[in-house]
Amino acid sequence: MRVVYSSFRGQYSDSPRAVHEALARRGDDVEHVWLADPARLAHFPPGVRTAEHGTAEARAALESADVVVAGDHVDLDWDKRPGTVYLQTWHGTPLKRIHHDVRWAPEGRLARLDRDVARWDAMLSPNPASTPLLRGAFGFSGPVHETGYPRNDVLSAPDAAALRARVRRDLGIPDDRTAVLYAPTWRDDVVFASGNHRFPLDLGEFARALGDEHVLLLRLHSLVSSRPAAAPDSPFRDVSGHPDIRELYLAADVLVTDYSSAMFDFAVTGRPVLLFTYDLADYRDRLRGFYFDLEEIAPGPLLTTSDEVLAALGDLEAVAAAHADRLAAFRRTFCPYDDGHATDRVLDLFFPAPALAAATTPARALGGTRVDD
Repeated sequence: MRVVYSSFRGQYSDSPRAVHEALARRGDDVEHVWLADPARLAHFPPGVRTAEHGTAEARAALESADVVVAGDHVDLDWDKRPGTVYLQTWHGTPLKRIHHDVRWAPEGRLARLDRDVARWDAMLSPNPASTPLLRGAFGFSGPVHETGYPRNDVLSAPDAAALRARVRRDLGIPDDRTAVLYAPTWRDDVVFASGNHRFPLDLGEFARALGDEHVLLLRLHSLVSSRPAAAPDSPFRDVSGHPDIRELYLAADVLVTDYSSAMFDFAVTGRPVLLFTYDLADYRDRLRGFYFDLEEIAPGPLLTTSDEVLAALGDLEAVAAAHADRLAAFRRTFCPYDDGHATDRVLDLFFPAPALAAATTPARALGGTRVDD
């Protein structure tokens, strides 16, 4: 069996990575092929076969696959052969409107991406609230399996504390420092125009204002092509290129975001989430739109100025206590399957071990198990 993986235009990341790692640990007779960005080859495991994303080699890999596992659109021209199963894991609980539900997109973009949607055979959903939204946005009528996201299993794993300690050591974060992960989302009108992200605050000044008790970690969305330079003596650390955001979730003591789906993943840790919503009305009412009322579901406080964010970080224990009930409700709604076993459920559906010797494609998940029905 040949399994071809794709994640964010050539990264070794997200739920496809978790599925690959699990199959590799199990030792199944599977040939693994990753579509890879040459600039990120160092992030891939030694010995894994790669095909450069966007090339004829990548197309040939896709067209020879028994199974394709992707975490976002595979925006390439290729012909799926009969019998190939394409599992779309997607990459986040949708707070923001996506695909056909967005308020605006560049001309031709959605029609082009729809060609990939037409190849999908099954999808994963992280929670019951997301299932109808994913179906509607993509116009997808196939099976949608509410398994949770395999990528989040590590956040609930028995060795999560040990991994957290290792990542903090690797990042040089002392035990007595509060690690603040700042992970804003992208703005459609900026990215499609230039890719230059406009920050609502001076990151250097903000990091210095936090003081010596904090470390500010900057994580930008993969669609943001430019970011501020972080010199060796900079008061903030740019971790946008870190290969595994799951490790950053574990290392962080608090997440500061705006409308990113990172809030749904980070909530699995049970640590506080601060929402820096300086442009809430514009983003909600004009630029993108939401599926949920953020003010109603937010797992933490909605803050509109950098001073408010600084104040919340300065009294984080009290802020966390004040919003504990909101975080708990948020986790009940959006993290019901984040029990550390989402990958097991996906393997049971698509790669059942006893069937591998006798079957060439994991057809079981396409025939009967549809937990969204």
